Amino acid sequence: MGIISPAERLLACADPSEPVETGLLSVDLAALVGNWRRLASTAGAAECGAVVKADGYGLGQAAVMRALAEAGCRTFFVANLLEGEIARALAPHGVIYVLDGVAPGCAPRLAAAGLRPAIGSFAELEEWAAASATLGRKLEAAIHFDTGMNRLGFALKDAAEVAVRARAIAPTLIMSHFVSAQLPESPLNARQIADFLSAREHFPGVAASLANSSGVYLPQRPHFDLVRPGYALYGGNPTPGSENPMRPAARLLARIIAVRDLATGETVGYDAVWAAARPSRVATIGVGYADGLPVSATGESGKLAGEAIVGGALCPFVGRVSMDYVVLDVTDAPMEAARRGQWVELLGETIDVEALAARAGTIGYEVLTRLGRRYVRRYVGSQSA
Repeated sequence: MGIISPAERLLACADPSEPVETGLLSVDLAALVGNWRRLASTAGAAECGAVVKADGYGLGQAAVMRALAEAGCRTFFVANLLEGEIARALAPHGVIYVLDGVAPGCAPRLAAAGLRPAIGSFAELEEWAAASATLGRKLEAAIHFDTGMNRLGFALKDAAEVAVRARAIAPTLIMSHFVSAQLPESPLNARQIADFLSAREHFPGVAASLANSSGVYLPQRPHFDLVRPGYALYGGNPTPGSENPMRPAARLLARIIAVRDLATGETVGYDAVWAAARPSRVATIGVGYADGLPVSATGESGKLAGEAIVGGALCPFVGRVSMDYVVLDVTDAPMEAARRGQWVELLGETIDVEALAARAGTIGYEVLTRLGRRYVRRYVGSQSA
């Protein structure tokens, strides 16, 4: 059984009358919404929010948020103040949490935008309390506890004091973050859940959130009141080692801009890291690391490399991934598909983010969030996008 060729609806997005297009990123908003609904169903009675930081994991914050809001998502998580201000403009009535918390001196802007910082230190708590006093009302915020990441959040030993001092503000969420939710058998998961329950006891009546994408699928079902998936929304696998329950939301095509024949022994690209082991045909596509393709997907002789689908055939990267170009070995691809001007698929149903990441020795999160701004972007699956 051969490799499935790129979907007709994806190819329909490519407009041959626009030769300026050398890279096309198609975002399936219906798949995005479907993933959110699947996660919401798995989370049971818990609310399902959405992490939309890093420009919606590289797929476009505006389109992502609009589609999710239309589907019923009401709570969004961003990384910093600037992302939060953009999110507020996109979702005027949504609840928006800023994971960085209160950056020094930024409390007034956070308050003006109606954002809720995830407060994880006494210095932040003091600034938010001062802003509350200035405005004459208790400002809402999440209280972030560190249960093992050692990155952000209050120490568990300080939970009682935090609860007392947080009376000057309005806590709306108690949260923490899993270290190894993608590893269901890790003993860290049970320990973190127990520690989180301990911290939560100091905040009766306040909603709680611990589960990220993989946390939604943990056997302990630590859904609490709110789950906050990110990666899985965009097609990443929240259950590594098992079949991916999510649909791909990103599909990437690139156009062949040159084709040439090589004799045995000829090399490709910088530093000549790949040499033809046979008479070969190679095709150059007009995307590279400036467009987010990992340099680590470089094709060196005898090593695993990135791949593209050309006329149904898997064709490996050969030579270094350079700033604007990748070269493919299309010797075994159909001649009619491996011609100048034809499209190849780099990311989609067959080569998903996990597959590309594995061949580049990285993670799917990096693949998604580095998708470049030079791609022509098309949104499908939503009338409003």
